[in-house]
Amino acid sequence: MRTLTPSEVEVLFESATGNYYYPVIYTAVSTGLRQAELLGLRWRDIDLDMLSISASQVLYKRGGICVFKEPKTAHSRRRVSMTPKLALYLREYKTARESLYQQLGRQLGLDDLVFTNVASKPIDPGVVSHTFARIATQVGLNGVRFHDLRHTFASLMLLRGAKPKVISEALGHSSVAFTMDCYSHIIEGMQEDAMALLDEVLPVGVNGVKKYN
Repeated sequence: MRTLTPSEVEVLFESATGNYYYPVIYTAVSTGLRQAELLGLRWRDIDLDMLSISASQVLYKRGGICVFKEPKTAHSRRRVSMTPKLALYLREYKTARESLYQQLGRQLGLDDLVFTNVASKPIDPGVVSHTFARIATQVGLNGVRFHDLRHTFASLMLLRGAKPKVISEALGHSSVAFTMDCYSHIIEGMQEDAMALLDEVLPVGVNGVKKYN
């Protein structure tokens, strides 16, 4: 597991700017959705007014063919919140997609995929992974995988004080305990920071020590 720092995320976004798959990368960091969930998103799954995304379909590649199916578990079938920034970005992205579809002589429908390849077909997961690895390597983030964006989302949420239960639900984990176990190294670091903050509040105790002998 590799999690990116805020500064590394910023560098990654700068490197990915202008790349065709930037929207997928941006949404991954902003939501923590799995790659299969992102590539399976339809516009009916996006509620830009309520700032939510429904993970109701996933995309896998089997035998060289893209296959759609429902998420495996009830925990995976979930609704996640999105930030206002992501909603604004997706709104602009949707407008651009609608314009493209009009040029192709059709309308963008609710069942159309949010993210497609240049031919407006389902995206090959391997292409996204390969493209992301190349982008990351260009800025010195060697070995960082697309799936690590999901871990990065969780770590950034934790570091900003989000409740483990909220993060667990967003990630579609089976339990909060599983989430805590996955990110225990981050939580340990947060405990050290919390103790440092507490130490700033507490008075020096030497003057309050009584002599009992």
